[in-house]
Amino acid sequence: MTGPPTAAQRRVIDAADPVTGRLRGTEAQLAALVKRGLAFRHPRPPHDHFLTPAGHRVREAVPESTAGPVDPAPAGGVFAARVGGEEEGEEPGAGSGPSRVREVHSAWQGLLELRRMTNPDGATDRPCGWERTHLVRAAALALEAAGHRPARKDADGYRVRATPQPEAVAVYAPDGEALRACAATLEGAGWQAGEYTEPRTRARYLLASPRRV
Repeated sequence: MTGPPTAAQRRVIDAADPVTGRLRGTEAQLAALVKRGLAFRHPRPPHDHFLTPAGHRVREAVPESTAGPVDPAPAGGVFAARVGGEEEGEEPGAGSGPSRVREVHSAWQGLLELRRMTNPDGATDRPCGWERTHLVRAAALALEAAGHRPARKDADGYRVRATPQPEAVAVYAPDGEALRACAATLEGAGWQAGEYTEPRTRARYLLASPRRV
């Protein structure tokens, strides 16, 4: 890839589906993104185009002119799994009830489709490249899709946090039973999860990593 994408190409990248990376644009725009290594054309009908890991990095990069504190939650209207512990009003996809359940289910099905399309063997039982570059969001989506409740200001629940360890997230839950249930869900979604104790606080937590085989 040489030089940054054009403004028109950047708009196509920014408008990609937040979970699957599916792109919409003219044939010329999509072909140019493929040539730059920012997108790929799926070999199976309907031959849609999707962001590559490099394309995802471009979309998430903050332009120098706007550098500063970054809100980890996407802009309003874009789906994001709840990692737990968000302040009221800051929760991504701030809806609840049946509409939220439908959104989460749709996002999870989209992620399974992304696994099928991007894992070399088409496997859907283990994480794909997108999940490895969005560990916290991917683990939170697996938990929320399975019916676990995220922590809120007025209720206990799971919390997913980044760790210094490569390809690993920490998952906290209100008690041992909830923590073990989270571990079972993540393992069923293709993650490896082990239970540990923080030396300072003695809090129990999971260290979870996406499985490779």
